[in-house]
Amino acid sequence: MTEIAPLADIAADLTGGRTSGLRFLDDTGTLAVVLDVTGLAEPDRKPLEDKLRDALLARPGVSSVRVAMTAEKKALTIIAVGSGKGGVGKSTLAANLAVALRRRGVKVGLVDADIYGPSLPKLMSSEGVKPEAQGSKLAPVPNAYGVPMLSTGQIAAPGQAIAWRGPMAGKALEQLIDARWGDIDTLIVDLPPGTGDVQITMIQRHKPAGAVIVSTPQDLALIDAARAVSLFEQAEVPIIGLVENMAGYACPHCGEVSDPFGSGGAEAAAAAMGIDFLGRVPLAMGIRLASDGGVPPAAGTDPAGEPFHAVAAKVADWIEARKAS
Repeated sequence: MTEIAPLADIAADLTGGRTSGLRFLDDTGTLAVVLDVTGLAEPDRKPLEDKLRDALLARPGVSSVRVAMTAEKKALTIIAVGSGKGGVGKSTLAANLAVALRRRGVKVGLVDADIYGPSLPKLMSSEGVKPEAQGSKLAPVPNAYGVPMLSTGQIAAPGQAIAWRGPMAGKALEQLIDARWGDIDTLIVDLPPGTGDVQITMIQRHKPAGAVIVSTPQDLALIDAARAVSLFEQAEVPIIGLVENMAGYACPHCGEVSDPFGSGGAEAAAAAMGIDFLGRVPLAMGIRLASDGGVPPAAGTDPAGEPFHAVAAKVADWIEARKAS
């Protein structure tokens, strides 16, 4: 029977050392080989398999080749964006954080885990674009900002109420996160407000690396933000920091700045809770108009995007420090 060692050398040279376990399965020349495709994009896997099979079939004594492809499941760095209550601009922060991280070179994807109130398709200008299934998994929807994303808002019909009980919502979240993310290594997950089923499922099944909490400055929002912080702390999920949204409004006519939701409350709350303060995002007409138009301010050069880039810089530093530890 043909020697295995020369065949193993050929396979290793051809695939850059990705093969192992070469053996003949019978006396008729059926050769088995394991091909490790970890880190290869889906379109690159089949051509490499075919190339390997053709090279081995060309060797004397080999009548057929069975290739078993294996890949290690990639560990994603999941950053949860949460809040204790709705209406604080959490989804806008999540979308712009993802875009700003992408512009800093982070390979980032975006998941809209607000199952019942998905708004990221609108914010990322991907409404009506449905994700495709690749095998048993979904393929994220690309967009103009280089941040592939998945949302129930891309699956349900526009305006359709998503009336799912807890187990169905949990299964939907599983599909959104356990998708074919390719070379993405960081996921920004926009959680629904509160501390309910989806948040608990997220923490239990997909343990986030860290959490960003969003609040407006007034006391009522900060009380609920503290509850969100408490949930993550109980689950031993590190709090990256707190963002104060809708912090001050500059009149477009006279330039006078007012504080309809108060000022500095989130920074003071962060200090009281012993967590980092990541920055302020103003209540600005430019942010609202761009967001409604599906253009995240962080994607452009307008000053409206600067607060998001400042927050993203701190989050990126946190991610790098975590990798180095």
